Amino acid sequence: MSNTDILRSKINLETAAYPWSELLRHFASGAVLVVQPGLDLVEVALLMANDHADEIAALLGEGYLAKVSDAQAQSWLEQDAQHWTVVVKPWVLVQERQA
Repeated sequence: MSNTDILRSKINLETAAYPWSELLRHFASGAVLVVQPGLDLVEVALLMANDHADEIAALLGEGYLAKVSDAQAQSWLEQDAQHWTVVVKPWVLVQERQA
């Protein structure tokens, strides 16, 4: 098993579903990034953990990865939304749970 496979497994084990209300303090500090549906949360976290800055910049530039807007945060709070989350310090990555 390669180091990448080990790290991928570790990140996968650290994902969890959290209500948005429990993530508000991280949002307030500007540390929450939303991963758009269609992307693999674990793979994005792996890119960040391995410091693949060019690929992360591309995801940001294309809007597949972004800071959560105030409007989105308010909407999620009103919906009592649950998100898949994983921490890649200093960031908390969130992805809306699919029904």
